[in-house]
Amino acid sequence: MVNATRLTVGPHAFPKRPGSDPVAGPVAWRVSDAPVDYQAAIAWMEARAEAIARGAAPECVWLLEHPPLYTAGTSARPEDLVAPDRFPVHATGRGGQYTYHGPGQRVAYVMLDLDRRSRDLRAYVASLEAWLIATLASFNVRAERREDRVGVWVRRPEKGPEVEDKIAAIGIRVRRWVSFHGISLNVEPDLAHFDGIVPCGVRRHGVTSLVDLGLPVSLAEVDMPLRAAFEEIFGVTAIEEVANAV
Repeated sequence: MVNATRLTVGPHAFPKRPGSDPVAGPVAWRVSDAPVDYQAAIAWMEARAEAIARGAAPECVWLLEHPPLYTAGTSARPEDLVAPDRFPVHATGRGGQYTYHGPGQRVAYVMLDLDRRSRDLRAYVASLEAWLIATLASFNVRAERREDRVGVWVRRPEKGPEVEDKIAAIGIRVRRWVSFHGISLNVEPDLAHFDGIVPCGVRRHGVTSLVDLGLPVSLAEVDMPLRAAFEEIFGVTAIEEVANAV
């Protein structure tokens, strides 16, 4: 069950500066119901980020799923691709190493104008982590950030005293001070699909999902608290319809 208590995100709010945005209005909130081809998504996201930088479009968050695939960030190491023939592998310009995307995982591409918010990239990543942690708290899941590795983690004392699993990943890129790429939250993916890589280069810890933690929730059930937590940190949103071609 979702905890309806108002979310508290503390010091990680990341609002626009008053009067700084040439495109008035809320952050556009897009949701795609069917899996989206990875290259098509990247092309659309890059075009939208460019439009935001020109002041020609509002900021945007796009929630979607991808078919099963691996992505290689700018720090990916060849030895961390354990099964190169298992799923398509896409080189991508985001930071980080190898990660998996697939059905049952909520991907959120976040296109925000950091020039009109803050150029502090560490603060931006911390705000993305706070967004995920607040979302998971609404399901009574205690997730945590780590200073030595990006992402959001859940302690697993039933597996051992120092065992923790990654439940959400973060990988960003910034061009002309507009962010793109974003976050992925494991809701109900096939966790065996992560076996083809060393996720984010971290060998010591595993991965988990809401369903793996005993919470049988769907992507649609996650989207509502995800949006509420986003608005607490980044500001109000408004639904933007998704064209069938995307």
